[in-house]
This record gives sequence, structure tokens and C-alpha cells, in this order.
Amino acid sequence: MYYFLLLALKAYCIYHAFKNNKPFYWYLIIFIVPILGPLIYIITQVYNRNDTQKIQEEITTVLNPTKRIKDLEAKLKFIDTYTNRIDLADAYYANKDFDKAVLNYNITLEDTVQDPLYARQKLILCYFQLSDYNAVITQAELIKDKHEFKGSKQQFCYGLALNELGKREEAEVQLKTIDRPYSNYAERLELAKFYLDNNKASEGKALLNEISMESKSLTKPNQKLYGSTIVEVERLLSSLK
Repeated sequence: MYYFLLLALKAYCIYHAFKNNKPFYWYLIIFIVPILGPLIYIITQVYNRNDTQKIQEEITTVLNPTKRIKDLEAKLKFIDTYTNRIDLADAYYANKDFDKAVLNYNITLEDTVQDPLYARQKLILCYFQLSDYNAVITQAELIKDKHEFKGSKQQFCYGLALNELGKREEAEVQLKTIDRPYSNYAERLELAKFYLDNNKASEGKALLNEISMESKSLTKPNQKLYGSTIVEVERLLSSLK
């Protein structure tokens, strides 16, 4: 029982760190320091007296996402508010039910009092998962001038969608914004593939070599986290020799 509680605590901390874009050293602390690491993370990064219920809800989301969805559906049925519908859409998204997430995010756009930025950001990610590249582009072009769009996952999805629709030059402009040393390894791998597929072998190989060199200095938790990406990088480099 103790072992499973510790696993649940670690799972929650990792989920929270990923959701809130915490620095990678927190993953190291959570993984390597038993019990104390997750407790330090919760005390310093999560907990305050007003957040107890939120923490309990997020742990429930990790361990039993369908219960969370049913609770939110009931809450929305009782009172249909913008916040309740966004929460339900987020729960669908977290559970990879992208069609229902799209439906609910789009309904929130009907509320003209609210800022549509968040819903459009999430719609871009949903439509990309559904391979609806025209919809990705439509949503992205409505928010591409926003500060929050620059260098984001949404901008990268926008670039990939442009590439899928044959708009190579426009795609490259968007994709290059994610090329930052010692970060964004999966995205940079996709950028390298883009170069290789578009007669820019030297740029692609150079980027693959950069990622390969950077991977040598990754901590063990990060090596595990990005393991499949690094393996693919090395495979591509071998094929280019």
C-alpha cells in the first residue's frame, strides 16, 4: 500500500511539473530523492491553503480520469458556465478525447465576454491531433500575433500543418522558432526531418549533430525522458553517413 501511494505521489508531481512547464531539475528531484523529493516539490511548487481541493482533484485526474470527466459533466449540467465548460474541455483533452474537447472549446468561443485566446490555443492542439490541418491553420492565424503564440507548441503545430498542406517556406519560418539549444528535443527532431525532406540535408544533419552532442550531457532522468527521441536522432545520423 505504501509503495502504491508513493507511486501515486510521484505520478502527480510529474503530471503537475509537465502541465506547468517546470524546469527539468524538478524531474530529477522527484525521481531521485524518494519521498522527500515529491514532498519538497508539493510544498514549494504546489501547496497553499487554498489549493488543497485542487490538488486532490488533480491527483484524481491522474489516477482516474473518467471519474473526473463524469464529475465535470454533472457540474456543467447543473450550471453551464464558461469556467465549467473549459474545465470539462480540458479534461477531455487530457483523456485524449479530442473530438469532445473540440466541441466544448468551440462552445466557449460563443461567449464574447471571455478572452478566446486559451480556447484557440487548445483547439490548435486538438485539431493537430485529429490531423485537421486546415482547422489548425484557421485557429493559428487568429492568434499568431499574440505574444503567447511565439515559440509555443501551437506555433510548431502551425508550422507542421503548413508543411502538410505543401506550404514549405511558410512552414520553415514557423518551425525554426522552436530551435533552442538544450530543449525542445522532439520538436527539433521534427525540424531536422523537415530539412531532410526538403532538400536541406546540410541543415538537417547539422541540427541532428547538435541534438546528439547535447544528449551526451543530459542527466539520467532526462536521458530516460528523451530516450526515444535520441535513439531516432542517432538512427537518422547513421543513415546519413
